[in-house]
Amino acid sequence: MFELLKTLADAYGATGRETKVANVIEGLVREHVDSVRRDNLGNLICVKNGTDPNGKRIMLSAHMDHIGFIVAAVEKEGFLRVAPVGGIGLNVSQTRHVRFENGVQGVLVRQPLKEGETAAMKHFYIDIGAKDAEEALSMVQLGDVAVYANDCFRLGQHRVAAPAMDDRVACALLVSLLKDLPPVRDTVVAVFSTQEEVGCRGAKTAAYGVEPDVGIALDVTANGDTPENKLPAVKLGEGICVKIMDQCSISNPELVQELLTAGEKAGVPTQREVLPFGGTDAGSMQLTRSGVRVCTLSIPCRNVHSACEVIDLRDVEAGKQLLMEYLRG
Repeated sequence: MFELLKTLADAYGATGRETKVANVIEGLVREHVDSVRRDNLGNLICVKNGTDPNGKRIMLSAHMDHIGFIVAAVEKEGFLRVAPVGGIGLNVSQTRHVRFENGVQGVLVRQPLKEGETAAMKHFYIDIGAKDAEEALSMVQLGDVAVYANDCFRLGQHRVAAPAMDDRVACALLVSLLKDLPPVRDTVVAVFSTQEEVGCRGAKTAAYGVEPDVGIALDVTANGDTPENKLPAVKLGEGICVKIMDQCSISNPELVQELLTAGEKAGVPTQREVLPFGGTDAGSMQLTRSGVRVCTLSIPCRNVHSACEVIDLRDVEAGKQLLMEYLRG
């Protein structure tokens, strides 16, 4: 799982520019599904037909995009002024290594604040080593997007840190599931979605076209196992989380129980998750057409939306085994 996760984390995929991630995933799963297509928003939609023509359509959605910094202006000295694409944490963005899709490297820096000022995105710039605006514009263009440069590494025996863990780790789970899933009764529609970080846009259009009977989002969630941080009440290494509610969706109670029961039958640890903020693709799936039964399976993650997001591979494996049992059932 680590090598698969590293492969996906290495791929550039800022929000709205997920093509390279989709290309990697398509190459990994094409031989294991019955059809692959992409829609107008760039969602990668992979279908594994069920054995029963009257079975349900189950949509599993993991988003490919990664928060970033879009070039909005170039100063005469060659520094790039940027705006956020997705939820940027300013307190974890000071002096960070970033990279653009074309391979240009940079350092994200916050300028000194004047007395009384509060740090804002306007105080940040990217230094790409250009001597002036002309040289800078020969390296990048207005509208190019930088992301935290990938640095995927192990922490101890089971844990891994990387930027874009949100949500490449769930993409890795879904790829692994598709490769190992035997024939099952229901049709499984695996959606690797786009633009989740700016409002779950990809999942909205994908769900409208897929028309699922059941929708399960695969994503990360915050942790409650570090100093002074106790919400949500979930911990790394203690199992996949079955979400009860977040700010954007309330999970279907029957589906929650079905997933918890599948985890019990699979013999893997599970955690019940109540997240008082945030949202996942489940929020978009839930509201498509006349409504869909939804839930989210969450992988606990420390330092979400930072350059060093940390997960536990045992939780990823627990999520895969729970889904295998649920789909076989």
